[in-house]
Amino acid sequence: MSANQQFNAYLQQKLDEKKTAGNLRVLVFADDKIDFSSNDYFGFAKSGLLHAEQQTLPSGSTGSRSITGNSALAEATEQLIADFHGREAALIFNTGYMANVGLYSCIAGKGDTFISDEYIHASMIDGMRLSYANRLRFRHNDVADLEKKLGHATGNKIVAVESVYSMDGDEAPLQAIAAICKKNNALLMVDEAHATGVYGDKGDGLVAKYGLQNEVFAVVHTFGKALGLHGAVVTGSTVLRNFLLNQARSFIFTTALPPHNYLQIQKAYSLLPRANRQKLYQLVEYFRQKISAVQSIRFINSHSPIQGILVGDSFKTKALAGHLFEQGFFVRPIVAPTVPAGKERIRICLHSFNTEAQIDALITAIAFYNRV
Repeated sequence: MSANQQFNAYLQQKLDEKKTAGNLRVLVFADDKIDFSSNDYFGFAKSGLLHAEQQTLPSGSTGSRSITGNSALAEATEQLIADFHGREAALIFNTGYMANVGLYSCIAGKGDTFISDEYIHASMIDGMRLSYANRLRFRHNDVADLEKKLGHATGNKIVAVESVYSMDGDEAPLQAIAAICKKNNALLMVDEAHATGVYGDKGDGLVAKYGLQNEVFAVVHTFGKALGLHGAVVTGSTVLRNFLLNQARSFIFTTALPPHNYLQIQKAYSLLPRANRQKLYQLVEYFRQKISAVQSIRFINSHSPIQGILVGDSFKTKALAGHLFEQGFFVRPIVAPTVPAGKERIRICLHSFNTEAQIDALITAIAFYNRV
């Protein structure tokens, strides 16, 4: 057996182990199903966000931003975003993962300490791991535990949280966290992936909603959720922007976004103030009201568009997701290691384009499966 064959056999063994544990991932698509899974909260992705000027632009950027990929269009888009969120400057990355990895890997060094909520996104964790800084974790949304952990931190102290958590859909106590950071002379960095577009008077997120722009050092906004696009941005000071374009490897060593993406980003930002947030909030409350009558099912306690059913077993979670898929609903099972073992769940995302009738049908299908 060749080295290639031996290693393929080794990889297959690892995959078989995941399958046996119920944690094997497979790719699916479901264009004919009712969407209760995507992060496209307002249906922007379905609209195409086309712009007439795209026809006259190059199809590619030809290089990284630091070589040939920069443009007046890219910088104008960044300033538009910074102004929208009430920040001084912004720097666009190709994906949300790259933004967090780039930011966290270079912002702290040896002897510094990250203090992060235990439920932060994997991209934030991976960025911290690439740095030489220490990392402490505090219990989810527990401000007392955060302050306790800050007492053990050394060097520059950097607190990392999400404003809305992607799996439980709960909101961080940002105002309390910001106050603790100020008291302890710590920097606060916030990932607004699931709040951008959804919260704030014009969809500018929870940091802006609570007037914390001057209290938060860096904020990440992603384009792949409510904006219905691709990419992400780090907002903060001009000094932070200049530091990242010099130090963030996921920015320096990658080809820039093609020009038409910047036009699409500008278009999405122009639509955000008019997005139907009120209908989305109403559907969330309608969903919460309806599930209150469903017995013996552990729904996640969330008042954001991210809802879910705690199942606690990989195989049962996948079986329920499969049943709902067969009934015409696109929802996804979330299993370990995305969530801790024992907290496997069905993740349900609500959108402004969903209807009360669709929610009724989904909950009926869930309740029926629970009875059989």
